[in-house]
Amino acid sequence: MIHFTEFTLNNGLRCIVHEDHTTPMAVLNVLYNVGSRDEDPEHTGFAHLFEHLMFSGSVNIPSYDEPLQLVGGENNAFTSPDITNYYLTVPAANIETGFWLESDRMLNLAFSEHGLEVQRKVVVEEFKQNYLNQPYGDLWLNLRPLAYQQHPYRWATIGKEVSHIENATMQQVRDFFAKHYAPQNAVLVVAGSVTEAEVKRLAEKWFGPIPGGTRYERQLPQEPRQQEARFLELMSDVPLSALYKVYHMPSRADEAYYPVDLLSDVLGRGKSSRLYQRLVKEQQLFNSISASVSGSLEPGLLVVSGKLNAGVTLEEADAAVEAIVAELRTELVPAEELEKVKNQAEASIVFGEIELLNRAMNLAYSKLIGDANLVNQESAKVQAVTPEAVLAAAQDVLRPDNCSTLYYRAQPKEAAATLAVAEEME
Repeated sequence: MIHFTEFTLNNGLRCIVHEDHTTPMAVLNVLYNVGSRDEDPEHTGFAHLFEHLMFSGSVNIPSYDEPLQLVGGENNAFTSPDITNYYLTVPAANIETGFWLESDRMLNLAFSEHGLEVQRKVVVEEFKQNYLNQPYGDLWLNLRPLAYQQHPYRWATIGKEVSHIENATMQQVRDFFAKHYAPQNAVLVVAGSVTEAEVKRLAEKWFGPIPGGTRYERQLPQEPRQQEARFLELMSDVPLSALYKVYHMPSRADEAYYPVDLLSDVLGRGKSSRLYQRLVKEQQLFNSISASVSGSLEPGLLVVSGKLNAGVTLEEADAAVEAIVAELRTELVPAEELEKVKNQAEASIVFGEIELLNRAMNLAYSKLIGDANLVNQESAKVQAVTPEAVLAAAQDVLRPDNCSTLYYRAQPKEAAATLAVAEEME
């Protein structure tokens, strides 16, 4: 059980306090309700670009990292299709430094052409290094638009293409900040050796004066129900051919999420899962294989992915996966097998609550979904799932016409060698 209290500032900033006096540390987590799904289709990658820009200096603080390091703190951030999350850890006695730093960059960034150019180059290099020049790096650049035809989940967090970041203008950057980086569009969680009274005082002092406004309300195009199987094949110089199959599934906030989550565990969580036992250990078709869910705030994906052993064709590997998927659509999962994956899920929840930072992040995310107390309801929701609910989930989600399949075919060694020689001659 994670104990917490809540309050909201007059400017709309939602605040959560989680007291834990067993540690001398404190965490300050600011979750902004903005991700890559909120971008213009012609100007993608902005949410991730802002993750970088937020560290390039604000109006009153030219360097974010230096003051934090001087008081023994550290920080980081991440962007997803749904959110952008900033967090810092600091000795609890110095928590006010965290309030000062985070409130100042929420108030206003020190927008400059130089700062934009520096961060633009960093993001472009990241795009090229991690997505274009790395084995399997372009997977989601291709798989997302295969699975999503309308919803903005169809592009990756890094963006659809490098040019969108290369051509970003200062005015576009300012507009994005004004729309999304405001108190009414954020959730603040302070956790650790703090008191509710202290956090209220500091929140009012540092965040209270920031002007609020109208909370951003999404009106995103919804993805139609997929009615036919989709297929794409890529060929590249990668070590092993790989198979990817994705199925549309309910959102993280939907009660139907939990049966699908456990369904994915039955399929491919760990070495005791059906896919691993049958296709890695017994039939030796795959070198590795797993299944997982995206956990998206809007309808997401159940993902099956695996790398094949040498000499195995993608076609026979795909057929083997399909056979196991078909079983789950027609047969109840034995109670003992379901209990096993429930225990795995329970263990993940418990271990996830050990770290103070994880507790703070989970509270912020649950608040964004609609209720911070969801962190304390997860176990009960998992335990309530029945074999019948898993079967119903399999019949709805694992439909052949709800599947998008990508073959990532390893280039034949002879062709790869010929290509390398041709490139050297150019």
